[in-house]
Amino acid sequence: MDPNSTYMLTLESLSIAPSGVYPAFIFGTLTYCFIVFCNMTVLATIALDRKLHKPMFILLFNMPINDLIGATALFPQLVVSILTQNRSISYPACFIQALLIHLYGVGSLTILTVMAYDRYIAICCPLRYNYIMSQKNVIKIIIVMWLLVITLTVVLLSLVTRFKICRTRIVDLNCNNPSLVKLICDDTRINNYYGIFLTAFVQGIPLIVVIFTYIHILLTCVMNKSSDAKSKAIQTCGTHLVVFLFLEFNSCFGLMAYRFEKVSPSLRSAFGLSVIIFPPILNPLIYGLKTKEIRQNVLRFFNQKVSSVQ
Repeated sequence: MDPNSTYMLTLESLSIAPSGVYPAFIFGTLTYCFIVFCNMTVLATIALDRKLHKPMFILLFNMPINDLIGATALFPQLVVSILTQNRSISYPACFIQALLIHLYGVGSLTILTVMAYDRYIAICCPLRYNYIMSQKNVIKIIIVMWLLVITLTVVLLSLVTRFKICRTRIVDLNCNNPSLVKLICDDTRINNYYGIFLTAFVQGIPLIVVIFTYIHILLTCVMNKSSDAKSKAIQTCGTHLVVFLFLEFNSCFGLMAYRFEKVSPSLRSAFGLSVIIFPPILNPLIYGLKTKEIRQNVLRFFNQKVSSVQ
């Protein structure tokens, strides 16, 4: 039995005035419901329409799954603590929340990297696209991707379980690996070394891959004489790049801020929460409803429902 399993931890205070408790609870609950609705809509649309069973959409299918993991790790616990004004959380619950949040974080950058590779092949090597991104190869890519994400995350959090904690105050608004490590009084150098490696690997490799693919995509678009193809490629890749850079910068700052005591805890928490809150809201709108094929299917579905009601 884990010696830490009986401990109750205390998360950082939300500092919400009594008059703001119910509005904050309602806002948080509605935000979570909106995230679930939008992401489930994208998932259902891709799953139910066989015309969308193409490499790009099969890869895209993983994004709402990952976003739901991140949102579910944060929002239910957050809104309950807002309503009850109780920031206590058991160690096992805190550990699971940290595991899911890091799974989401590593998964986000990995999925965006794989999607960038898919667009690179589609735009720069169109004649070889069907061969390279065959359904069989796409399934292999997805399996390897999730195995890598799960392995890296499980190893990170498993290193924490070696120690018995000596503190019970979490120095953040949610549970994560850095805040769990701060509960330990023993030598955590191995945890720190692996944390640095994981940050460099998860932030560095995707950045290199995305820079490489987008330079080639940009050069291909410049040389492409078709204005429609050029416009579509730049529009698709432009939104992808904005989301990727947002995640890259905010997650990197949030993780590195723990290693510098002078960084404001409020600023660190704001950057950390922004990575979990905004992408699950924006991704289904950017990648889902802005994608012509998905948008048409969603509108057709709702039109049918409205017609049937009338």
